[in-house]
Amino acid sequence: MRKKIISKQEERELIKRAKECDSSAFARLYEHYYQDIYNYIYYRVPDASLAEDMTSEVFIKVLESIDSFTFRGFPFSSWLFRIARNLMIDYYRSHPEPVELPLEAGVLLAEEAPSDVFERELTQQQLAQALSNLTEDQQQVVILRFVDRLSNTDVAQVLGKSEGAIKSLQYRALSSLNRVLEDVFPERNQVFD
Repeated sequence: MRKKIISKQEERELIKRAKECDSSAFARLYEHYYQDIYNYIYYRVPDASLAEDMTSEVFIKVLESIDSFTFRGFPFSSWLFRIARNLMIDYYRSHPEPVELPLEAGVLLAEEAPSDVFERELTQQQLAQALSNLTEDQQQVVILRFVDRLSNTDVAQVLGKSEGAIKSLQYRALSSLNRVLEDVFPERNQVFD
């Protein structure tokens, strides 16, 4: 089952109500964005349970600071991803040792057929391994653009860079991923065009 899309007007109304301490409005925002934030964090931290904890911490920070959120031409999701990104930066500052990306299934998706789950798990493992060969910024761009499906404009807002810089990072990241995946799967032609 896919998540229900929230219109911009509905999102604005939910944010307004959440600012007025309406717990059902905040719960709706939480339910709508939890999976996206979790997936973003999951590919950046060493294990699924840490990703769950950090995702919860993101929403605690959102709850504590939702009064400070104002619409400035960027979606609410950009603000959420920026909070998640800052939380991960803080995490890696306090845990400077290199960590391995998780290899077990951890990205939350709607119920799937067993064959789909197996295929997805294998793909997640390959992606996690391939991503570890990219720079930090390249990893962020790939995850935000292709896992969380944000636009270049939204990714630029989250990462605090220009849209041109994001396009350039994306190009270099996809080129690097192609090289890595060609080494792993020489029978495949380019994975990303």
